[in-house]
Amino acid sequence: MNSKELKKLKTLEEENRRLKQMYSSLALDHQLAKEIIEKKL
Repeated sequence: MNSKELKKLKTLEEENRRLKQMYSSLALDHQLAKEIIEKKL
């Protein structure tokens, strides 16, 4: 791998990490919303 490819790989890995973190946060929000709705019904 040359340095250009390594830089691209690092960029993609960082983006992947951020997206996983975002998904995790949204999944938690969704789960909490479901629990609140279930308790109200």
